[in-house]
Amino acid sequence: MAVFNALNKHTIQVAKQSAIPYFVSTEENQIGDSFGYKFINEISKIFARGYDNIITIGNDSPHLNATHIKEAHQKLKQTPLVLGPSTDGGFYLMGLRKSHFNVDSFLRLPWQTASLSASIIRLLTTKKIEVALLESLNDLDSEKDIKVLLDDSKYLSKELLLVLRSALVTSKNIQIKQPLFLDPFRYRTYFNKAYLVH
Repeated sequence: MAVFNALNKHTIQVAKQSAIPYFVSTEENQIGDSFGYKFINEISKIFARGYDNIITIGNDSPHLNATHIKEAHQKLKQTPLVLGPSTDGGFYLMGLRKSHFNVDSFLRLPWQTASLSASIIRLLTTKKIEVALLESLNDLDSEKDIKVLLDDSKYLSKELLLVLRSALVTSKNIQIKQPLFLDPFRYRTYFNKAYLVH
């Protein structure tokens, strides 16, 4: 719980630092029976408010910072879709124009799989839609991910660094035999996603 609280706090701070208006979406206000449906429903709701562009960020990429969001914001002016791929095949950031958002196409994507980023790129390039890529970042799904992040910790906040070190020590002490972090959609208080709009 401490890890997710720290990640949520970090994500909201990053959203604020970007100086772009944002919404925070949690499990409690999402509709759908799968990650893909929930994600797409939230994007649809924000586009329905009259916004033409949206940048989504998750709460599981501790190296995410406001520079990534600002870069996505700039790229979105020239490119219909901006993707910040995560090293596990998903993404930590997606910038999208309303004019290029097709609910049916997005629902068919392989959400929560290692082929998600590649599938999004393939979908758009086959339609001759340009995709701009940001740098790849590690996300946090398991104890192994904590070790990777701690090996590259120079950009982590002190608070997040302490929480991750503590989580790693705790997991060793109790000899976890399963992933340290489970599907956040099963645990209401653990999931946050920020939607930045302009």
